[in-house]
Amino acid sequence: MKDKVVIITGSGGGIGKATAIAFCKRGAKVMLNGRNAEKLAKTEELLRGMGFTVAAHAADITNFEDCKILVQKTLDTFGRLDVLVTNASLSMRARFDEMSPEAFKTVLDSNLYGSIMPIYAALDAITASKGSIVLIGSVAGFYGLPSASAYSTGKTALTAFSQSLRAELTPKGVHVGIVYVGFTENDDDKRVLDAQGNLVPVAARSRLIQQTQEQVAQSIVNLTARRRNRVVLSAIGKSLAFIVRFFPSVVHYGIQWSQRKFKDMYSEKNTEGGVEP
Repeated sequence: MKDKVVIITGSGGGIGKATAIAFCKRGAKVMLNGRNAEKLAKTEELLRGMGFTVAAHAADITNFEDCKILVQKTLDTFGRLDVLVTNASLSMRARFDEMSPEAFKTVLDSNLYGSIMPIYAALDAITASKGSIVLIGSVAGFYGLPSASAYSTGKTALTAFSQSLRAELTPKGVHVGIVYVGFTENDDDKRVLDAQGNLVPVAARSRLIQQTQEQVAQSIVNLTARRRNRVVLSAIGKSLAFIVRFFPSVVHYGIQWSQRKFKDMYSEKNTEGGVEP
């Protein structure tokens, strides 16, 4: 990856920031992106302090005009573009029947158009360099999960989108890959959308089932460098991919069982005067 120029959307923090560091360690030059200009500037300063060649541009990656400016700034700064990693997205925690249409659309737009618009903007430059387009999917895209309908829908759509792109762009020498990310450690300030579209903290998860951001970032860089089509991360992700493919009914009944279990648990807490679900 030495001297390759990489755009990573959503790289002000989290997996995106870790991925930027991983690419830089392999000799790449990185254009950072995010919507929070202050947070982005701090990440840029940190990476420059580590001796890496980076620049930053704040942009809404669901907006095509913003994406065109992001790509042009990259070309003006570094002279070329070799890799686009569409990492930025919003997650959620809400039942569909309780979620506002506006909140649903916001999550879906982030996960689907948040990849499509940057790719539209970068396509000519990536084709010229015979570079790579890397989409960040999720194991939530293998099977629609409760309380994550918009997120699962967007991530599932990315699979079909990546397949169409690969069929069209491979003859032009462009690599298209997708990384299916599982449970990953989050920054403390990570937020998701609730039913009304408010930002709320991520639900707590056991660290035993989570990969580190650095592990995920390394997998993204490796897929890019080896020009692989897809990779599924974590033991849980690989198991889920296998079960969904060959035993989908097992996943269905497992989800139904877990829903009943949590419903019973919350009912017991409410009876005892505990917290509301």
